[in-house]
Formats: sequence, structure tokens, C-alpha cells
Amino acid sequence: MKKNDSCNTVIGVTEGFYKEKGSKFLAYALNCEDETHAKKQIDQYRKENPNACHVCFAWRFGFNEPFTDRFSDDGEPNNSAGKPIFGQIISFDVSNILIAVVRYYGGTNLGVGGLMNAYKTAAKDALEKAKIKTIYDTSPMEVVFDYDQMGNIMNLLSKYQVNQFEQGFIGTQGKLNFSIRKSFAQKIINEVTLLHNVTLKNKD
Repeated sequence: MKKNDSCNTVIGVTEGFYKEKGSKFLAYALNCEDETHAKKQIDQYRKENPNACHVCFAWRFGFNEPFTDRFSDDGEPNNSAGKPIFGQIISFDVSNILIAVVRYYGGTNLGVGGLMNAYKTAAKDALEKAKIKTIYDTSPMEVVFDYDQMGNIMNLLSKYQVNQFEQGFIGTQGKLNFSIRKSFAQKIINEVTLLHNVTLKNKD
């Protein structure tokens, strides 16, 4: 199976809202780097909403299967909250994302079906409002070269869509640190081997 080195995710934080029988459901969809980042965000939402009765969530991380997935009902009936939220992550085909839904109880029980619809709709509202971008899984690299190869190196970086790098020096040689899409990593390695007095290291 061909592995992906890209996925879609949201830009910044977008909010969704749903109200049913007095209960309010506030959804937050945001791009997260990893589980640690996501947990901190969930803790922050709990602090910001001390009177909320539940903060349910779902997340997905990764570019390929097996993804790192998790969802939580946070005290709501089993599979009535986290799973419907996660279902919207699947429906919108996004990853490296957290969706948290904060519930304020309105005094009337909604039942499992009502809860599933409420959490799903709030999460969907947030994702429908979100701006989606494509992000890439990258490999960090370092290239060291004689200065007469500078033009060739810059041409290769441009060819493989590398437009950000850190430049330095090692003695009389130049050095560049950059990140490149994983699907391009072996290709640029193969091309650099054809150049004289150039060393390329994959720092993964």
C-alpha cells in the first residue's frame, strides 16, 4: 500500500454551536501537533468553562494507518458523545486535529439519540466553518557543500518544493538545514549523490 505524506487539517480554531432543550453545545475544532498538545487544550477548555457539565472530545493524528485515534464521552452515556464527534473527523477526512465539545446542561435529559445528534451537529458546525489546509509529513535534512555547488543545491531545493531553510557554515563549506516531504526524500538523496563535494544527511 502506498503511504501518504500529506493530510488535510483545519487552520487555527473554529467554533460550532448547537442548542437543544436548553442544553448548549459549544464545539472547538483545531489543528494539534500531538496528543500532549490536545490534552493541554482540553484542560484549557475545562478551565475556561468551569460550569460546564461535560467536555467531550475526539482526535486523530497521523498521515497513514494506523492512525492515533481517541474519543471520550466524559461521563455522558456510552458512545453518545465522543463517537459522534469522531464520526465527523472521518466524514470530513481530516487528521492532526482535536474537536472538543463543551456541554452546558439545560435541565432536560436528551436521551442517547438526542445526545448523539447534538454532539455530531456541534462538531459538524465547527468543521463546516473551518478553513482546510493540506499539511505534509517531512524529513529533516542537512546538506554540506563546496560553494561552487551552491547553484545546484538551490535548484534541487526549488525542484522539490523546499522554500524554507537555515543557512550556516562549516569551515570553508556551506551548510543548509531544511525539511522535505517524505515522498521526495529519497529522490533528492539520489540526485545529490551525483554532485561532487556534497554531503546530504537525513536527520530523521
